[in-house]
Amino acid sequence: MITPAVLISASGTMILSTSSRLGRVVDRVRSLSDRLRRLTDEEDSEFCEEERAMLYDQLDKLTSRPRLLQRALTTFYLAVGVFVATSFAIGVVAFFAARGAWVPVAMGLIGAFFLFYGSILLVFEARLALSTTHAEMDFIWRTTRRVMPQQLVEQHKTHYVHFRKKSND
Repeated sequence: MITPAVLISASGTMILSTSSRLGRVVDRVRSLSDRLRRLTDEEDSEFCEEERAMLYDQLDKLTSRPRLLQRALTTFYLAVGVFVATSFAIGVVAFFAARGAWVPVAMGLIGAFFLFYGSILLVFEARLALSTTHAEMDFIWRTTRRVMPQQLVEQHKTHYVHFRKKSND
């Protein structure tokens, strides 16, 4: 009965983390929405148009992130439910002298599957989050190079991150 309890705790930690991530996505969408609203009030320039395009791309990706997070949360809640049912089934099987001993094992495996699937969903969501961060940082670097003194831009050595496509900008 201890193993399902440990997995319930692990699922709870994943639920807490995922809920926090979902809240951050909502905050990010609100922030980007405000930025877009302010940009519509400014006069059109190449910079404004480029920033609008970058924000639009980010909002597109931010649309997918909460969907993945919602699926992950649902999956983790299912895992908790199945692990609680597994603990209950272990108690019932112990009470009735090992009849149906396969039930808790099957339920434990189903719960572990939900925990694994939810973790995979979070990996996809984290990759989306990273891609939006990279896109915004690339935009900031491109626009900063235009307004910074040329001498400073030429002195700067670009820091490349591993596992990332090298930009030709």
